[in-house]
Amino acid sequence: MNEAQLRSLTPTVLGILVRRGADFAAAEDALQDALVEAVRVWPADPPRDPKGWLVTVAWRRFLDAARADAARRRREDLVDEEPAPGPSPAADDTLRLYFLCAHPSLTPSSAVALTLRAVGGLTTRQIAQAYLVPEATMAQRIGRAKRTVSGVRFDRHGDVATVLRVLYLVFNEGYSGDVDLAAEAIRLTRQLAASIDHPEVSGLLALMLLHHARRNARTTPDGSLVPLAEQDRGRWDTQAITEGVHILQAALSRDGLGEFQAQAAVAALHADAATAEETDWVQIVEWYDELTRLTGSPVVRLNRAVAVGEADGPRAGLAALAVLDDSLPRHAAVAAYLHERDGDLALAAKLYAEAARKAGDLAERDHLTRQAARLNSRRRD
Repeated sequence: MNEAQLRSLTPTVLGILVRRGADFAAAEDALQDALVEAVRVWPADPPRDPKGWLVTVAWRRFLDAARADAARRRREDLVDEEPAPGPSPAADDTLRLYFLCAHPSLTPSSAVALTLRAVGGLTTRQIAQAYLVPEATMAQRIGRAKRTVSGVRFDRHGDVATVLRVLYLVFNEGYSGDVDLAAEAIRLTRQLAASIDHPEVSGLLALMLLHHARRNARTTPDGSLVPLAEQDRGRWDTQAITEGVHILQAALSRDGLGEFQAQAAVAALHADAATAEETDWVQIVEWYDELTRLTGSPVVRLNRAVAVGEADGPRAGLAALAVLDDSLPRHAAVAAYLHERDGDLALAAKLYAEAARKAGDLAERDHLTRQAARLNSRRRD
């Protein structure tokens, strides 16, 4: 069993431990100990039932820790027997764990961070990048969240909005990051949509499908990024686009607009254009106006500046960009693009190089570096 297969068992095992009475933080620690033990002994002596083995070993680790901790002795009557060795019930507890992590005792941001770390499988560094904060700050936030829920029985579920935020961040990390989690995020969002009649759940599923439909065209065989305007639209997944648009239309018809529906509407307009030149940028600006009203997000306003530049010309885009904090991620890249379209190649090349130095993703850094080199070559010619 490889590392990916081993990781795929962790949500189910974690759910079993929680159902048997372990608090979440202790269950996670016990499972991590069991995974370390599995890496050590399985190559020489692989178990016939990996999931049952992990449950048994993790449960033993939990019992050992509980007995060693005087503060947990009150719960020993609930945990004084191990589960019998052998196959465990086949169940997918992942989505349930997402709701459990969105516990009312946690702030939404802490709940998201804890879920991404404990259930989503992301590293602290990846979560910090998603939240645009230093890794040390995120480590402290996750640590505080673990301490908050330590000893708490997870008998109250969190809200849908927090779970949607987690699923969206997991999808984004899988779509553009180091770990391929996009398909898993789509699977879980489908499960959620089948169990909850909520327009924003449908909006998120539509958004994921529309973005995922472009995945094969986003990079070249050597891993280089391909900007949206240059992508081969013949490689887009038309079936996923059709499904995403259908789900979005049904959600929008319910007059319960939320940010995921608005983002999906932007993605649908891109998908609807046969060529980049045919993109309806005026409508996209209108949807970004709705998103700004719904979220107030500076990242949304940054994307809106690009759309304004396409709809009304680069100088209008630069005017929209001028009111934003230039420390925003990708601010320099957007400024470079708009200045290039406005004809200032020297400033655009300088800004592309600056954006490359700030990029956290290697593929993005390489792309921006090539853009700077391209403009510097044009200037020399």
